[in-house]
Amino acid sequence: MPFVRISLRQGASPEYRKAIADGVHRAMVEAMAIPPDDRFQVITEHPPEGLIYDPQYLGVHRSDRIVFVQITLSSGRKPQQKRKLYKRMAEILAETPGLPAQDLLINLVETSWENWSFGNGEAQYMDS
Repeated sequence: MPFVRISLRQGASPEYRKAIADGVHRAMVEAMAIPPDDRFQVITEHPPEGLIYDPQYLGVHRSDRIVFVQITLSSGRKPQQKRKLYKRMAEILAETPGLPAQDLLINLVETSWENWSFGNGEAQYMDS
């Protein structure tokens, strides 16, 4: 049920975008045990002035390669699952496509189960 928004700088190759999307999904499967076929992602590229961030906030030195990952998911994950997700995603994306861990910003947005419809105008999780 996670819905993922990935924002990065304009000009990334299709292979790079695919590697980011695949790595984000793989991290969610491994760290939070989401079903492998539960994949809903939007990738948006922005001009340089469209990604505004502090290059040294909290002592993390970011570059222009920064990638924002926002995941909307149902409430209920424990803090240790979230920590595992952050760590695993950074590891996977450092490996492929080579994104430095300091250039990965992750934001989780939790919502209740009844706030989802996966099509047909139905609230599939509301009656579960």
